[in-house]
Amino acid sequence: MSDSLDRSTKISLLKEPVVKRLCGVLDKSSKKGWRKLGEIVGNDRRVKVSSDDMEICSLKVLELEGSPSHMLLRLMGDRGCTTGHLMDYLQTLGNSEALQCLKPSALQILIQPQSVALISGHNLRLSCHAVGKSPVQYQWFKSKEEVPNSFSPDLVISPVHVKDAGFYICRVNSGDAFEFSQWAQVDVLNVGISHGQSYHSLDGRLKLVIQPQSQRLHVGETLQLECGAVGRPIPRYQWHRNGVPMLNAAKRKFMIPHTMQDHHGRYRCEIISSTERMWTNEVDVIIAPRISVQFSGAMECTEDDIYTIGGGSSEFFLNSIPDQLYATDKVALLIGNLSYQNHPQLKAPMVDVYDLTNLLRQLNFKVVSLLDLTESEMRNAVDEFLLLLHKGVYGLLYYAGHGYENYGNSFMVPVDAPNPYRSANCLCVQSILRLMQEKETGLNVFLLDMCRKRNIHDDSTPNIVLRVTANIVFGYATCQDAEAFELSSSGFTNGVFVKFLKKRLLDNEKITVVLDRVAEDMGQFDATKGKQALEIRSSLSDRRALTDPILPSDSADLARTQSRQWTKAHELPESMSLDFDCGAQIKLGFAAEFSNVLVIYTHIVKKPEDMSVCQAHVTDFSQELDVDPKEMNRETPEETGIYLLSSSLPQHCLYTRLSSLQKLREELVFTVCLQGTFLAMDDDHPVHWTKSVNIGKPLIARLDLHRAMRRNSCLQTCQMPHSPSHSPCHSPGPEHRLHIHQGSHQLQDHNRLSPQHHYLDICEHLQGAVGGGGNSFYDNLGQCRYEPPCDSTGGLSSSPGRFSIPIEATEDILELQTVFINSLQLQPQ
Repeated sequence: MSDSLDRSTKISLLKEPVVKRLCGVLDKSSKKGWRKLGEIVGNDRRVKVSSDDMEICSLKVLELEGSPSHMLLRLMGDRGCTTGHLMDYLQTLGNSEALQCLKPSALQILIQPQSVALISGHNLRLSCHAVGKSPVQYQWFKSKEEVPNSFSPDLVISPVHVKDAGFYICRVNSGDAFEFSQWAQVDVLNVGISHGQSYHSLDGRLKLVIQPQSQRLHVGETLQLECGAVGRPIPRYQWHRNGVPMLNAAKRKFMIPHTMQDHHGRYRCEIISSTERMWTNEVDVIIAPRISVQFSGAMECTEDDIYTIGGGSSEFFLNSIPDQLYATDKVALLIGNLSYQNHPQLKAPMVDVYDLTNLLRQLNFKVVSLLDLTESEMRNAVDEFLLLLHKGVYGLLYYAGHGYENYGNSFMVPVDAPNPYRSANCLCVQSILRLMQEKETGLNVFLLDMCRKRNIHDDSTPNIVLRVTANIVFGYATCQDAEAFELSSSGFTNGVFVKFLKKRLLDNEKITVVLDRVAEDMGQFDATKGKQALEIRSSLSDRRALTDPILPSDSADLARTQSRQWTKAHELPESMSLDFDCGAQIKLGFAAEFSNVLVIYTHIVKKPEDMSVCQAHVTDFSQELDVDPKEMNRETPEETGIYLLSSSLPQHCLYTRLSSLQKLREELVFTVCLQGTFLAMDDDHPVHWTKSVNIGKPLIARLDLHRAMRRNSCLQTCQMPHSPSHSPCHSPGPEHRLHIHQGSHQLQDHNRLSPQHHYLDICEHLQGAVGGGGNSFYDNLGQCRYEPPCDSTGGLSSSPGRFSIPIEATEDILELQTVFINSLQLQPQ
């Protein structure tokens, strides 16, 4: 083995263990780490790294296993940087520990053990092969315990049993040098005869061997669902209820220890490997209330007889539990406006809407989540929302964006509102409430995350007559004539209201009690103490809670009609395989980030042997979607703006994000372009093939929100003249700005035998002066939220820039949304 590394080797060809060690050193160093390395590289014309590139790297901090250094090295490799260049940069940086990582090791692991799922009774083989300057010795471990008599490169357990499941690792010695292999997880499935199938071999392909079974339970009993697949690499799991993915449900076995009646529904599990995806059967889970029935005489009956006694009537169950309150359905409309055309851009509404969507779905709400709506689109969205409401339904409306309040009426500002805007350009919340009252809903909840400063130039006084009804709850993110705040930084976190609301929303308490606790939590937040306080208005006469179970009304036809209306807005196109004449096969998949945001990903399933390079990308989208070609077909979801779904998307694809689907007037037709280079061609000139794809109208596009305002629009309940006056400018001066700086430091796990992940240690501290003391790259990226419109003299910052949007918020790392990379600004509206 050579004592020196070939300086002409491209960075992209470095071995994974070398890159991993190097990134570990650069990530943890503050003065001689990746950020300083990026500055050095940025000054070299051979490998130019821009400020946008550095920002992309910074965003990796908020991912569970994200590495800014790894992203920087990848960008450098894509631009032709060699190992020699990298060593020169590290020499200039003065990081000797990082340089040492590039020196050839006396020991190198060539084959790493791979995770696998297999059936009990089969043979398990894990392999680890290494080369060194002296003879190589091996020792296998299960967790931290040595596996007896396991001194060879291959660990074989024949036959394997359920007790053998766990994490395995191999220690390799060569003279004085030693290395540990990667962890390999072994999952052993005990497949009995009851499953009705037998598998005799494991060829690496994904095979479903355990299907979930339907359940019939009473309230309080334990729900247990199990599925299982075998294959290499080990598959991942995601359970869904009623077509919606559930949080904290990413294991083979899913359990709810104490069921409630709103846990009933249809369950199935999505099983994913690196190249395949499949679904289990969909099974019914019925959760019936515990009942006590008095009979005049004794009778003997089975459990099925108990279910039959009520004849399927909802009245029977209601009468059985007189103290339990029910919803006939739960429906939520969530709107987040951030990309304003004539007003300051916002950041937090995207991640706020995303977080609340996931939480409300856990409470069995039918959720429509929409971003960046114009006035007509907002009004039409409200109309569609109203179609889902009927007697006894719990209706929830959440809005995040610019807003104001005049004469007790709250106004939500669309993204196309002029500057200055007037009441006639906005949606009046009270007018929506009036329409909801007409539906005889069981609970009306309004969560308004917006400014409530008075628009002194809007003198209109709408005359909205509301019925005297109970069960109305308003949760205002701030008090009357006050601002609401968002936390503005590169961390792209929640607004202050949702930061605390999401920690309480799932509590099984009366909704006003939940909001009271949120108000108390906000009151302890030093950054906004005395500046923002939650205001609650309520006419709640019952102990209504968002956790109340759903008991559908007796009108089955009405329920089916409304369910179809909701389903229309959430139907994804089916994934498809495209076969090209050259012999290549492309997988085309789809995912929904919001009800009006579609993600398309392409993956090459089969490549002809005589083709050296093969790529597939999508193009030719409707101009109505305003898709930037530079942000399409990127190799990572984050590069194209897909932060919220990045961890749940399949890997090794090209990704494209399509927003504003509500603007689609025709079916969505686009082109899939395959580009290939053949080994037999001397000039390496690529050959192109194309296929046209029509996926109809996906998601919210089916509802045609782009149409002119409809006759039953909420505008009809709030007739307001257009005011010729200008709206006020409430631009806060420097004395009103408060900055919070929070740093994050990644913990390093030095126990080489632990399979645990590395997590972020979040440290918070306050600093009062504007722009003071911080040396962060993001010190000047702060933006105001929910600010009333100002003219050009208001001194407001312009668009927050390309990457001023929230970072990933998946179920495993929800708290990472509150991490602020280097600095965090808190600014009033």
